[in-house]
Amino acid sequence: MDTDKHRFNDGEHKELTHLIIGCAFEVLNEMGHGLHEKPYERAMIVELRLKEAAIDQQRKFDLIYKGFTVGEFIPDLIVDNSVVVDTTVIDRITNHERGQMLNYLRITKLRVGLIINFYKPKLEWERVMLTLSYLCLSVSICG
Repeated sequence: MDTDKHRFNDGEHKELTHLIIGCAFEVLNEMGHGLHEKPYERAMIVELRLKEAAIDQQRKFDLIYKGFTVGEFIPDLIVDNSVVVDTTVIDRITNHERGQMLNYLRITKLRVGLIINFYKPKLEWERVMLTLSYLCLSVSICG
């Protein structure tokens, strides 16, 4: 586990994650904290489009079990077909959200995810990275 609060082990998609986090700060500054999740997700889309990032909102992924489709997963956002973004409004990011993001990365076959929490006046965010050695969790909490 990478315990350095502001970097990945290998820096994969570092510039893109910085762009996304910057957009989240802009959204929080404009909208304030503690609203429902969907307005933040939609505001992130606006902000990312203003920065000319490619956004895939609510793309569906089949959940496969032993070769059978048993459901579907729909992530909030995928940016530049590289980073899964989960916008949330919760007390704090816990292992539950980190575990969910690892599942999202496995399902989407992407390696980098951001959990962005708009609950408090100070933005909370964590980067999660799926590696070949199962996982590396890079925790970044701004405050």
